Amino acid sequence: MLGSQLVIQALARRGVRTIFSLSGNQIMPLYDACIDAGIRIVHVRHEAAAVFMADAWSQVTGEIGVALLTAGPGITNGVAPLYSAAQAESPVLLLSGDSPLGEDGMGAFQEMDQAAITRPLTKLSRRVDSPTALATAVDEAITLALAPRRGPVHLALPFDLLREKAGITALPALPADAKPPQAIADDVVTLAALFAHARHPIVLGGASAARASARATWRAIEAGLHAPVLALESPRGLRDPSLGAFAEARAQADLVVLAGKRLDFAVGFCRTSAFGADARIVVLDPDPAMLDRAARLLGNRLALACRCEPADTLMRVVRTREMPTRDDWLAQVFAAVASRTLEAAPDAPPGKLAPRALCDAVQRFLATARDPILVCDGGEFGQWAQAFCSAPVRIVNGTSGAIGGGICYALAAKIARPGATVVALMGDGTSGFHFMELHTAVRESAPFIAVIGNDLRWNAEHMIQVRTYGVDRLIGCGLAPSARYHDAARALGGFGAAVSRVDELDGALHAAAAIGLPACINVALDGQPAPAFVGAAKVTASH
Repeated sequence: MLGSQLVIQALARRGVRTIFSLSGNQIMPLYDACIDAGIRIVHVRHEAAAVFMADAWSQVTGEIGVALLTAGPGITNGVAPLYSAAQAESPVLLLSGDSPLGEDGMGAFQEMDQAAITRPLTKLSRRVDSPTALATAVDEAITLALAPRRGPVHLALPFDLLREKAGITALPALPADAKPPQAIADDVVTLAALFAHARHPIVLGGASAARASARATWRAIEAGLHAPVLALESPRGLRDPSLGAFAEARAQADLVVLAGKRLDFAVGFCRTSAFGADARIVVLDPDPAMLDRAARLLGNRLALACRCEPADTLMRVVRTREMPTRDDWLAQVFAAVASRTLEAAPDAPPGKLAPRALCDAVQRFLATARDPILVCDGGEFGQWAQAFCSAPVRIVNGTSGAIGGGICYALAAKIARPGATVVALMGDGTSGFHFMELHTAVRESAPFIAVIGNDLRWNAEHMIQVRTYGVDRLIGCGLAPSARYHDAARALGGFGAAVSRVDELDGALHAAAAIGLPACINVALDGQPAPAFVGAAKVTASH
C-alpha cells in the first residue's frame, strides 16, 4: 500500500468517517485515498475552521475529531484552535502535509519544523519519518488523544512518504487502549473520610465533566456523595454566569475537590479569596504536573493530591462509605446556581433588544425544538447566552478565551447529528472570524441557525475601556452599522433575517428552522455588560 492509503485506512479502522480539511498540494495523496475508504471530506474556507470543527465533532460525539491541513501557512493557520481544543479537553487529531524527507535541509517548499510549533499545544507532536510507521503513528496518536486528560495531537506527514509504497499490505495490530491511572486504596479511604466529615463540600469538574456523554456518571457521583458537582468550562470560571449566584455559596465550602479541573485562574488559584481560609483542597488529576502545581501553590491547605481518573476514583469513594445527606447544603448551592435575578436589568432603547429578551426568545425556541444543540460564542453577549440559554448538548468557547469558532462549531455539530436543531448565539464581532463558513454549510447541506447579537462593537473591550479609562477614552471597539450580516448570508445561499423586536425574532427562528438552509438572524442588540446575579437570600432582604 501507499503511505497515504495506510494513513487513511488506519483512520477508517478507528471509526473515522468525516475529516475537516482545506485542500493543499502536500495532502492530495490523502484526499485520493479517502475516496476508496469512503471517508467524507468537509472542505472549509480557512484552516482554522477545520480544527474548530474537529473540536466540536469530538465534543458532540465523544469520538476523535480529525482535521487535515496542508504544509506551511496551512498548518500555521490551524495552530490557534489547537489551544482551544486543549483547554476544552477535546481529542483532536491534526494531520498536516509536510515537505519531503528527501529534501530536508535543502530549502524545500514550505519546509519548517512543524512539530516544534504545535508541541506546546498538544499531548503529542511528531513528524513521521518512515512509510512503515505511518499507520502505527496514527493509532498511537489517537490512543493518546483519547486517554485522560483528553486533548489534541499532531502528526506531520512528509509528502514523499505519502506517495511511497510502504512495502506492507495490511495494517499493523492495534495498540492497547491506554489505561488511566488508578488511585491507591489508601487515597480512596482518605478521600472518603474527608467527604464524610465535610459539612459543605463542592466537587469541581473540568470541561470533560460538562459533556453530555459524561452527565449520567457525574450525577451519580453527586447523588452518592451528597455533594454538589459543577463543571467549569467557561473562561470566567467561578464567575461563569451559567453558575448564577454560586459565588454566594462557594465562600462557605469547607472541602473543594478539583476532579480533573485544572488548578488555574478559573478557580482563583484556590486562594482564600476564592473559597475561604478554612477550605481544604483535594486535587484528583491524571497529570502529575497538576499535582506538583497543587503542592507548590496550596501548602498546608492541600488535603490530598492523587494521580488518578477522577470520576472512577469518586465512584470508588461512593462505594466505600455512606455519606451524610447534607440536604440543606445541596439545596442552598442549587438555588444559588439557579438564580437568575439580575443586580441590574436596564431596558433596551427603542429599536433594539435587551440581551435578556433575545436569550429568552431563543430559549423558548430551543424548548420546543427537535434534539436541540446550543453553541455560545463571544464576549459580553456570549455570557448572556450561557446564562439564559441551555440545551442537552452545549458548546462554548471554553477556558481558552478564544472567540470566533461559533459558526464552525455549529456546522460540525449539525454534520455530527444531522437530525438536531443547532442554534449558535454570537456577537457581531465574533461572527466575522469565520462568517464565510456559512458557504461551507450551504455546500455541505448542514443547516443551522446563527443568531447574531449586533451591538455594533467589541462590547467586552468597550466595557473594559469604559470602566478603566472612561467614556471619553474609547478607541478601536466600534463596528459599522452598514454591515448587513443577514444579506451576506443570503448572498452565500442561506437564509437571512434582520429583527429588532421580540415578535420578529420569534418568527425568524421558526422561519429559519422551516426553510432548512443555513441561517443568519441579525438582531439589533443593546450592548450591556455581562450579567451579574444575586442569590435568593439577597433578593428576599431587598423586599
